[in-house]
Amino acid sequence: MSGLVRKSFDAPEEVRPFEQDKGELRLVNLDAGPVGRAVFEPGWRWSEHVKPIAGTDSCQAPHLGYVISGRMKIVMDDGQQDEFGPGDFMLCPPGHDAWVVGDERCVIVDWQGFADYAKR
Repeated sequence: MSGLVRKSFDAPEEVRPFEQDKGELRLVNLDAGPVGRAVFEPGWRWSEHVKPIAGTDSCQAPHLGYVISGRMKIVMDDGQQDEFGPGDFMLCPPGHDAWVVGDERCVIVDWQGFADYAKR
């Protein structure tokens, strides 16, 4: 692609639902790679709603993301942890679990880790 490009998460190239209807990932593809917008419903937890799809003990995707709404807690395999909310930029290496905090859905746009995320 050269020149001006317009994509929309309202018309993504791919939609990947999470287990138990706890959200979904919408992907748009760019020359530089896919960009994803994930909606994580209240009660979503990686180890319950994506682990069965990924087949790994913890999330092995690196994430470079921006939180639009809601809150998410991330705990690394080594015990390091943090909570992210609206307006936060997130750089998260592979090897973590994560879950939605509270009763509001969490929406995140990710430029790095969603190429194979929740891919069946």
